[in-house]
Amino acid sequence: MLRYAIVAHGGCGRWTPTDTAAALAGVRAAVRAGRAVLAGGGTALDAVCAAVVALEDDPLFNAGTGSVLNRDGAAEMDASVMTGRDLRAGGVAAIARVRNPVLVARKVMEATPHVLLAGPAATAFARTHGFADYDPVTRASLRRFRLQAAAPALGTVGAVALDAAGALAAATSTGGVSLKLPGRVGDSPIPGAGNYATAHAAASATGNGELMMRTLAAKAVCDLVAAGRTARTAATAAVRALPAQAGESGGMIALDARGRIGVAMRGGVMPHAWAAAGAARIRARLRS
Repeated sequence: MLRYAIVAHGGCGRWTPTDTAAALAGVRAAVRAGRAVLAGGGTALDAVCAAVVALEDDPLFNAGTGSVLNRDGAAEMDASVMTGRDLRAGGVAAIARVRNPVLVARKVMEATPHVLLAGPAATAFARTHGFADYDPVTRASLRRFRLQAAAPALGTVGAVALDAAGALAAATSTGGVSLKLPGRVGDSPIPGAGNYATAHAAASATGNGELMMRTLAAKAVCDLVAAGRTARTAATAAVRALPAQAGESGGMIALDARGRIGVAMRGGVMPHAWAAAGAARIRARLRS
């Protein structure tokens, strides 16, 4: 039997009660998409991309379609992918008018010698590689912008996976902070901050991106696992190490090379789901 595992999250924050059921259904669907890849013998990278694409295509989440808008009313999105065995990474920052930023991030990793492309140049790169023009702005995100209201949840999405070959990968995608300054880049496209993978572990963060960047939270998880911690205790330690900031939330999902899952959060709830080889069903929760 194939040995694999996958975890996905839909963002740590203050989700409204009316959105909770839909958010749990969304992360289950993402894990279902990733699990299908792994069960068919696919790679961890393919699985996390499939999971994150499902979340980017769900307008409930702040990634891809439905991304929050910046101060000027535009959707600028960040995303990255990383593979653990070779430490390859690719990302896009402040990219506009693409449907699935995570797939453009993967193309950066696979088709260039670079790790990160940003702004209009990232969008131009996407066009060069066949990603069609697409408007990710929804009526809900436009309505919030017109009311100058922040989104009800932070909504960064991410996934981590272990495949049958023992390889780990991570992917993270976000629309960023509602009403942010144009050009603001968060933690999601930055290796070590919002996304990281090694031969020992893979991690994806959500919450206040500035805090994740200051602490290199995702890399901290992988380093702790390499030092002997489980994915669960490493994720918990990384979240607890975030500087305390009133009203801010943070969350982390992690997976180690033995397929052990780690989920931790602080301030709010985080819809997340997971599945492993041999498990009959996909599990989903709001709290760790």
